[in-house]
Amino acid sequence: MHPTFNFEHSYLTLPEKLYTRIAPQKSAAPEMLLFNEALADRLGIGYAESSDEELAAVFAGNVLPEGTGTDHPDASPLAQAYAGHQFGHFTILGDGRAVLLGEQITPDGKRFDIQLKGSGRTPYSRGGDGRATLSSVLREYLISECMHALGIPCSRSLAVALTGETVMRDRPHPGAVLTRVTESHLRAGTFEFARQMLTEKDLSDLLDYAIRRHYPQLEERPEKALAFLEAVSRQQINLICHWMRTGFIHGVMNTDNMHIAGISFDFGPCAFMNAYHPRTVFSSIDHAGRYAFGKQAGIGQWNLGVLAGALLPLIDKDSDTAVEKARSVLNRYPAEFSEAWLRTLSGKIGIAQPDEEAKSLGENLLSHMQEARADYTNTFRWLMGHADAKDEAPYNTTPFTEWRAAWEKRIAREEGGHEAAAALMQKQNPKIIPRNHLVEEALSAAEERENFTLFTELIEAVGHAYDDTPADPRFTLPPPEGDADYRTFCGT
Repeated sequence: MHPTFNFEHSYLTLPEKLYTRIAPQKSAAPEMLLFNEALADRLGIGYAESSDEELAAVFAGNVLPEGTGTDHPDASPLAQAYAGHQFGHFTILGDGRAVLLGEQITPDGKRFDIQLKGSGRTPYSRGGDGRATLSSVLREYLISECMHALGIPCSRSLAVALTGETVMRDRPHPGAVLTRVTESHLRAGTFEFARQMLTEKDLSDLLDYAIRRHYPQLEERPEKALAFLEAVSRQQINLICHWMRTGFIHGVMNTDNMHIAGISFDFGPCAFMNAYHPRTVFSSIDHAGRYAFGKQAGIGQWNLGVLAGALLPLIDKDSDTAVEKARSVLNRYPAEFSEAWLRTLSGKIGIAQPDEEAKSLGENLLSHMQEARADYTNTFRWLMGHADAKDEAPYNTTPFTEWRAAWEKRIAREEGGHEAAAALMQKQNPKIIPRNHLVEEALSAAEERENFTLFTELIEAVGHAYDDTPADPRFTLPPPEGDADYRTFCGT
């Protein structure tokens, strides 16, 4: 039998211009490639009696999933409409290659969108074929599961199904469909679309829906729109600090990729940084470095400003007052981000109570790392005393040895001393990230040779990123030739 779901369809209660009801395009020869059983169990999806063929039929889009009864109906697929500022320019967008099957209600009562990505054309495809390449689907599966293991708020990947069709991009690629799971697909761009294309009542309904779904504590607030903007700001700050804590570069921080609940999603031209430099960019389309590692915090504020603009009619009836109130939130962002990043960076060097000395230590370490092109992940492993990084250059040079001496004096004054500092650093600093050369090697082997050994080993290894156990050097060493020429590409 086909897998069963506990679906609800709350998005269908929103104004109809926010979506189009459309079924996924059927695939020529569905074949199951990956199925995340642990995630399926957590979601409460019934699959125990499903064959691979039955799973493939659902996750390739050929058969719509069944519900479990009157309260949880069958799938009711739709493609969402939204807008976005892409590299600073406003564009009307939408799910051009994805359909939302429904919202899975888990056994513990939580709600998650179940979306097929690469499932064919929709009214928002803008001339595209609506399909996805196997390599882009596998990249999103790999990156999202590694990010989840690293403790970064993100979408998850439930399944990959082959379509049996060829997708033309730079060359012919096998086609595939990814099943993406996330708490919703509400973006800053969803509010942009509502502000530009719908009525103020529709915009208000969307805000109420977003608050019910993600910020129910705000439902009784007298200034809900302003409180919502403040809550979104906090979540964006938290998310970007997580990215920077692990050296992650999203690569395409357009407002249509800004989740209003602070969740990472849409993993196209993203990557993890090896050698530290704040201007690091890997995206092939980010020619000006708009979304470089060190600019992500500022872009977070820029995107928040776009969201604020969309919410202005709901913040206050008087436009000048609305602008003033929104600016008060935006103007607090830099200080709030600096405070959050100081806590994060201080935690990475084992200081639980940040102050100006901790700030100076953290910034000086980053400066030495930048000058020496030191590995971002392994520098903190060196600081933690791991043997595989202890005596390596550049850590035996004067800047690092002098810095460490100053750091040792500070840690000696911390409550709990080195033991407490080590415990804090253990939580903040992964020993393993999905290194770019390993990601490419894993994707190449999986797509070209149907060899998933490294693919699964990499996800498993990152799952132990914060353990005390020794790490396999394969997963901790940066590429010997560096990755200055490394480029990532948009999956479309």
